[in-house]
Amino acid sequence: MARVLIVEDEPNMRKVLTTNLRQDGHLLVEAATLKEGLQAVYGNDFDVVLLDQKLPDGEGTDVLKAVQQSEPSTAVVMLSAYGTVELAVEAMRIGAFDFLTKPFSPDNLRAIVHRAAERSALHRENYLLRSAVDRLEGQSEIRGSSLAAVKLRELILRVGPTSATVLITGETGTGKELVARAIHKSSERANKPLISVNCAAFSETLLESELFGHERGAFTGADRTRYGLFEAAHEGTLFLDEAGEMSPAAQAKLLRVLAEGKITRLGSTVARDVDVRVLVATHRDLRKEVQEGRFRQDLYYRLAIVPIHVSPLRERTADIPEIAGYLLHQIANDLKTAKRTLHSDAVQQLLTYSFPGNVRELRNLLERACILTSSPEILWFDLPELVEDLTGTGSGLPLFHGVPLPEAFHLRSTLASLERSIIEQTLAKTNGSKTEAARRLGLSKSDLSYKLSKYNL
Repeated sequence: MARVLIVEDEPNMRKVLTTNLRQDGHLLVEAATLKEGLQAVYGNDFDVVLLDQKLPDGEGTDVLKAVQQSEPSTAVVMLSAYGTVELAVEAMRIGAFDFLTKPFSPDNLRAIVHRAAERSALHRENYLLRSAVDRLEGQSEIRGSSLAAVKLRELILRVGPTSATVLITGETGTGKELVARAIHKSSERANKPLISVNCAAFSETLLESELFGHERGAFTGADRTRYGLFEAAHEGTLFLDEAGEMSPAAQAKLLRVLAEGKITRLGSTVARDVDVRVLVATHRDLRKEVQEGRFRQDLYYRLAIVPIHVSPLRERTADIPEIAGYLLHQIANDLKTAKRTLHSDAVQQLLTYSFPGNVRELRNLLERACILTSSPEILWFDLPELVEDLTGTGSGLPLFHGVPLPEAFHLRSTLASLERSIIEQTLAKTNGSKTEAARRLGLSKSDLSYKLSKYNL
């Protein structure tokens, strides 16, 4: 089913077109003149436009140009008589998808509209992929068996099937986007797009353009019409990360979308209907932001219909082994390497670490260890943050005197990891000079060369 605009001045021809296209369940809008066609294009979004070449008050190509500016993904099919085939071909040269020569068979009409609708959907899907590919991180599920993790999954299952706006709070790196993705997947919109945008990554004008789109000439550099993420997420879900960073103007526009289901592109006065579920996330305390006048109170209550808090990793340490195991599996797939495992002493030290960067820090820590470690098993000395946390030093080197070591660990592998770490840091301090590094380490140049080869440095 597609949204189809028919711009045709002949009533009988419009009747033929609508009668045949209704058989496929398309949503149809009719226009008899150039003026009516332009009004329809500027006020709505269509998948396909059937456009007569000759209209009482102008040329069909004027509507074609308006479509290209307003909604570039829309496929335009020109309708032409035998004597205007050349004009139709010229219209295709400037952007029309195809043309139909009158009279035409009903089967041919329906087939062309079907292909045009597929082309339009593909165009929009490609745009969504380009827009979202840098924002969507991973496809992992929410892991853990702690009470906090269990309650989080239960809450997602409850709120997912509804259309409620959800406010997801939690520290940076706790996995708020994973929660948003899980909510979307458990909703009736799961087969529609999920679009994510980090509100802190854009200036005020660029964020409004990103969300609501803009018309050509709306601001410096706006050389073409561009539809925003609200339109791209139509019938799907839009995830606004770090929504607490939005400017007052963007907050006001977001409030209107939530209240009325309409957006207005920058540089336009035409309101467009959108059907989008909004999920927002922030690491800020929005109640405090409201009290201090930095966030609209009416918008806060619109967003916080269902608040969900994601606990920091230090408050659910029981989940760390399961999360770490899953992350190691992901990392092995991403790096195209064999999966590594965590030695029991490394697991024990992970359980005592504070993880200020939460799950994101855990992944970064494990990924670096997988890259730098040649052993199939990751030891606690392969995790510099844990070593520094134990010793209280910033050097990355352990001070054994008075340091509580794990109850058991593989001494040979641990010493090898320590030796490699010392050599790496010494080379860094000497700017890669092997001669100076050998002198500082008390080694001959040949001994250092051997160790560099041994540790693949």
